[in-house]
Amino acid sequence: MNKALLFLLLISFSEATIAQQKKGPNVIIIMTDDMGYADVGFNGCKDIPTPNIDRIASSGVVFSSGHVSFAVCSPSRAGLLTGRYSQRFGYERNVLYIPGDEQMGLSLDEETMADVLGRAGYATMLVGKWHLGAHPNLHPLKRGFKEFFGFLGGGHQYFPKEWTISDPLSVMDEPGSYKTKLNKGNTVVEEKEYITDAFSREAVSFLDRNASKPFFLYLTYNAPHTPLQAPEQYLSRFSHIADKKRSTYAAMVSAIDDGVGKILDKLKETGQEKNTLVFFLSDNGGPVENGSSNGNLTGRKGSLFEGGIRVPFAMQWPGTVPAGMVYDKPVISLDMYATVLAQLKQSVKTKHPLDGVNLVPFLTGKKTGAPHETLFWRHYDMKSYAALSADGKKLWMKGDSTVLYDLGTNPREAKNIADEHPARVIKMKQQLLDWEKGLKPPAFLGLSQRDAYIKSKGL
Repeated sequence: MNKALLFLLLISFSEATIAQQKKGPNVIIIMTDDMGYADVGFNGCKDIPTPNIDRIASSGVVFSSGHVSFAVCSPSRAGLLTGRYSQRFGYERNVLYIPGDEQMGLSLDEETMADVLGRAGYATMLVGKWHLGAHPNLHPLKRGFKEFFGFLGGGHQYFPKEWTISDPLSVMDEPGSYKTKLNKGNTVVEEKEYITDAFSREAVSFLDRNASKPFFLYLTYNAPHTPLQAPEQYLSRFSHIADKKRSTYAAMVSAIDDGVGKILDKLKETGQEKNTLVFFLSDNGGPVENGSSNGNLTGRKGSLFEGGIRVPFAMQWPGTVPAGMVYDKPVISLDMYATVLAQLKQSVKTKHPLDGVNLVPFLTGKKTGAPHETLFWRHYDMKSYAALSADGKKLWMKGDSTVLYDLGTNPREAKNIADEHPARVIKMKQQLLDWEKGLKPPAFLGLSQRDAYIKSKGL
């Protein structure tokens, strides 16, 4: 490299650092879809190498008791982006793909992390799956994101040859939404790449274009959500796995991992590695039918057992958060918003109080104890509840059943210790009741109530 070019690069890095220091650190959230707890190397996966995802863990912290706020895709994403339990605003079901219904998605009364960071001067982009409403007023560009590349629904076909519908607003059901062409902003694009690779490419491009200013990238891969589809370049890596479903799933995860590597490399190349918080997680636990593994956890996607709500969860912020750390106190995806907000160099008010906690002081040792006394879950349609205390005691309730587990000694949730701790059961029940007082019933009929929705609208 010649001296002139080196000088220009040093000036560029310096300008980017100064801009970042005036606003706060950059933020990247990488979310996968339906990925099992045990399907990353940092959680012990042996048959699917994830060296790049594991770089986040080795450069920062693994949240071994990291949870999401809901056990299915859409409410989990609503919680993450608002920093609030989504039940507070009636978001407790997977939305239907109904472009004509403004109520079918994230309430316009809620603001997102992108709204707040945009007000703080950040460049903001969503790449990938949205799944918070298909109505034009619910579009990512109306919810704080200055840029968008992806699709609006809850899932998608992976190969461009399957994308036969040009207008996403012409579709009235979930299967149809899987076949829509991708959008860049509000414009339909003729994409040629495997969807995971396209998302990784656009994410890297955003980082490159915004290296000199604070940025927020929300990268939401739809992989490894069904349908299980991968090109030969990834499938060939796992031809030794006899289970066809597992081998295809592994190929999809490997494509994600390649993309994560490109993103981390770009941060280093642009001098932004130490200026950037990077989070990695899944939107919920793995469903067994997609070839995923939740390891020794009981339950799956949709369940309030640990297999439905405990996810692969890691964070890096080199130079601020210690490297190679494993943090075992319960945390939740809602904490990301609060953590980011606390790092801003200016006071930016949120419209509603946040339910999350700034995790950085707990990771650096400035605060002791646990971020949360208790975390809570409600699944309205399943009539089930759960509460998890800082010491690992977990209360699970459904109908007349009340069960207490000690996750510290029994992570499989196989032994009921309620009779041994009656006072703890009473206390945690009361905490759940107090929490529920601040919640609303579901604001819309969801994916499983499609027939009832169609009938109610006279369609």
